Amino acid sequence: MTLPEILDASSLVNGAAILLSFFAGYKYAQIVAERNGGSRKDEGCSQMDKESPIFRDNGEYKMILVVRNDLKMGKGKIAAQCGHAAVGAFQTAIRRIPSIVRRWENSGCAKIAVKVDSEEELMQIRRKADTLRLNTCLIRDAGRTQIEPNSKTVLAIGPAACQEVDQVTGHLKLL
Repeated sequence: MTLPEILDASSLVNGAAILLSFFAGYKYAQIVAERNGGSRKDEGCSQMDKESPIFRDNGEYKMILVVRNDLKMGKGKIAAQCGHAAVGAFQTAIRRIPSIVRRWENSGCAKIAVKVDSEEELMQIRRKADTLRLNTCLIRDAGRTQIEPNSKTVLAIGPAACQEVDQVTGHLKLL
């Protein structure tokens, strides 16, 4: 096989397209990085890592789902209530704290379910989270299936920095 047979026109065009798309993506990343506070040349710049949608954050943000264990909900019911809480917290956070939501998304959208044994304990945790000005969403069940109407089932806290959430929920056991 000769060189002209290997390097036909379509191969050259495809190769050029790949190189151009790589270059365009690289330049776009540089522009976004500069727009968000500087270039990526300084590897010690942690603020750049947290703000840019391009660079990852290494899991420093999370959402906690605090589930009432005393209600004896089934697994499916717990899953549905946690889903409601996570979506509600996300919807509130995207309006109130969009930069934190971006950081949470860039760090993997961690969601962790923990348990409490009473409504009183759930509400104490909510008050502490509110005191620290953390984003929360409390879910009350409609009462159509397993539990009484208006029962407080799940409290979502976050998304927020792990160290902030841990001040409120760090002592709770995993569900």
